[in-house]
Amino acid sequence: MVNNLLQGKRGIITGALDPSSIAWHVAEKVFAQGGRFVLTNAPLAMRMGKINELAAACQTEVVPADATSVEDLTLLFDRAQEVLGGKIDFILHSIGMSTNIRKAKPYEDLNYDWFMKSLDVSALSFHKMMHVADKSDALNEGASIVALSYIAAQRVFPDYTDMAQAKAVLESIARSFGQVLGTKKKVRVNTISQSPTMTTAGQGIGGFDAFFTYADKMSPLGNAPAEACADYCVALFSDLTRWVTMQNLFHDGGFSSVGISQPIVEALTPKE
Repeated sequence: MVNNLLQGKRGIITGALDPSSIAWHVAEKVFAQGGRFVLTNAPLAMRMGKINELAAACQTEVVPADATSVEDLTLLFDRAQEVLGGKIDFILHSIGMSTNIRKAKPYEDLNYDWFMKSLDVSALSFHKMMHVADKSDALNEGASIVALSYIAAQRVFPDYTDMAQAKAVLESIARSFGQVLGTKKKVRVNTISQSPTMTTAGQGIGGFDAFFTYADKMSPLGNAPAEACADYCVALFSDLTRWVTMQNLFHDGGFSSVGISQPIVEALTPKE
């Protein structure tokens, strides 16, 4: 395995809540590869999770920020550059929230105020982060920005409700801002469409266990674990992928390309 892929690089990692979070694994992998970063999450999420333990293990600082607030994000980028001693080379956007899902509202009867909040937290926050980074000239030439998505942006999954629209907007923002930042400073912007993963957020979705098992049986390689997604993030942050941008990259064991698998056929075939 290549070592020190991120030596000398500085970044911001959002969304680490507890050891089940993909962002938590990303932070550990980035640290192991020589990258330095600050961690950030919303103040409420910080009180619920264990982010300070992660910060101690990675020898860094936690900067609280509401990702829907341009003011908070401006302070985040300013503080990150102070702590790290320079401009930013990589950003992980791992932020998502739906009150409609938490309250088990069916798709045909969404609370529209909550729907708008889902879009703001889960997608528009990505635009706001890049807006602030661009406006404040906080990014180094050739920086890499990655957001975590899900295939529900392209396909219908019961109980994923308004988050499907949020992920579709997230991926569209990556393409549009990727063109802007790529033209300006060769900055890459991509999304990773990850397998269903046993995170705190994922398990809050109704029927998640069925999602997980179905995807695992459909995928030739099985579901990609959180640790492997973190490795993929490291690769995208590194100089090895410096011509990859504006892509939605499926990291799902092949699920996105399979019509039906033999294990599913066998499970649906009546036994004689």
